[in-house]
Amino acid sequence: MDELLVALDVDSAAEARALSDRLRGLAGGFKIGSRLFTSHGPSIVEALAGRGDRVFLDLKFHDIPTTVAGAVAAATRLGAWMVNVHASGGQAMMRAARDAAGEEASRLSRPPPLLIAVTLLTSLNQQMLTEIGISDPLADEVERLAALTEACGLDGVVASPQEIARIRKRCGKQFAIVAPGIRGGGDAKGDQHRTMTAREALDAGASYLVVGRPIIAAPDPRAAAERLVAECRAS
Repeated sequence: MDELLVALDVDSAAEARALSDRLRGLAGGFKIGSRLFTSHGPSIVEALAGRGDRVFLDLKFHDIPTTVAGAVAAATRLGAWMVNVHASGGQAMMRAARDAAGEEASRLSRPPPLLIAVTLLTSLNQQMLTEIGISDPLADEVERLAALTEACGLDGVVASPQEIARIRKRCGKQFAIVAPGIRGGGDAKGDQHRTMTAREALDAGASYLVVGRPIIAAPDPRAAAERLVAECRAS
């Protein structure tokens, strides 16, 4: 299922390769985040991209524009299919990232990666937002950051499933919305507050679903992925 991106939130490259081998053909791509990248660095991105897998490099770059531009250019060279930054880094940072992706891809004669921006982490709720000095309603803040991302020419955003419909209405059909915080039936939310099931998120208008623990922590990850895909395809 093209919309399904499995989060390889594991400690070793061997685990990541084994999971990707088991799930290839069911997953539309694989997310490599801080945990795996910190352990194994660029080599695991190159390994999966070299096998033809779509790799979402989820490092949430957030720094001065020049630094982020350099990081996005490096991710483009690695063959990442999707890369993200934090929308709260501002317009100059996001535009520098966009330009770096395009310029590096042109130099390499390949398509640029999808460049998306994180709005607010799914672990945040309204109280936590207030604690960091943002008094606006959480959904308003997410919509504002999504609109800023679109204005900067990025391809889409990462947002909780609960804000998808609002972003879709504001930013249109072509704007990519990547939804983490996906749970399976009966799964606990863990440290994520703003969640939905996969089917609910797709119905709301998600472009891609990022699913980690409900699949990779299951006794049989492929069977868990098959159940999730069947749920998504059910009418």
